[in-house]
Amino acid sequence: MKIENQIMAYCPYCNKHTLHKVTNYGKGTARGQSIGTRRHNRAIKGYTGSAELRLIVKKLAKKQKIMLKCTVCGKSVERVMGDRSKKKIEIKR
Repeated sequence: MKIENQIMAYCPYCNKHTLHKVTNYGKGTARGQSIGTRRHNRAIKGYTGSAELRLIVKKLAKKQKIMLKCTVCGKSVERVMGDRSKKKIEIKR
């Protein structure tokens, strides 16, 4: 899926259509002290073993996301491009 590097899109902060810079969506790093991480580490510690052996269902296609950054106010909004797609997003330069 090829996308332009700048597109006109609606900005909910400016309340109008403005020019947006397009970047790939990237997941941030997980917090080490969050309750889910601590619970998982406690479960896999020692000889319990069942936390690591759960069946992980892998989807064949992912929902492709992009980040739109408004050039006027500088706020970012994420957008899902279509439905599940096997094609990766490629930003034109």
